[in-house]
Amino acid sequence: MVAPGRMTSGVVLPLPFTGRWLVQNSPARRVPSHGTDLLGSTYAIDFVGVGPGRATADRVDWRTVLATEPNERFFGFGRPVLAPVGGEVVASHDGEADHAARRGVSAFPYLWTQAARARQGPAALAGNHVGIALPGGRAFVFLVHLRQGSVRVQVGERVRLDDVVGLCGSSGNSTQPHVHLQVNDGLDVTRSQGVPVTFRDFREEPRRGPGLDRRQGLPADGSAVERLG
Repeated sequence: MVAPGRMTSGVVLPLPFTGRWLVQNSPARRVPSHGTDLLGSTYAIDFVGVGPGRATADRVDWRTVLATEPNERFFGFGRPVLAPVGGEVVASHDGEADHAARRGVSAFPYLWTQAARARQGPAALAGNHVGIALPGGRAFVFLVHLRQGSVRVQVGERVRLDDVVGLCGSSGNSTQPHVHLQVNDGLDVTRSQGVPVTFRDFREEPRRGPGLDRRQGLPADGSAVERLG
């Protein structure tokens, strides 16, 4: 059993996936990255799977602007999500439905219901998720919004680096399939604080300028990233 403890310094992790992903809500742009410290999300970061170029879905049509879209349109939906560290699983939740994607005007009514979801508790916001203890048990990485029925690990199980823990989904507080990653200094996200996180060994393609290979750093908002090697 992991005994929680405080961590004030940052942690360095590999990206929790393979393939190309678009960075959104990066702490490189602002802190708190999601505009709130709620649930220890101060330094959280989002990744949206992309296909050719920076497209997140295989088409844009009238549904994109006026209605919801099926998640199957999105390149990231169903991609494997990997353990960015070996350790004990401290949180595992499945069974939350994947929401239809909303990129246009249909996103606004959905966003207005965030407060109601927050009152339902962390699971209503996080959806299907996995938490893993970092070595020493002083911090915990959470992988959030996983696909319904895809979570492969249980609390108390030990995972190895790069084990598949679930698939990218759109459960919880989500408007399109993506992976939300955050590190907290405690197991209880309602009481713990966010911990800064950087990533190692990845290629970053910024919106402007040439791509670069980074041994460690925090990708910029709007960059496309993928693992090196």
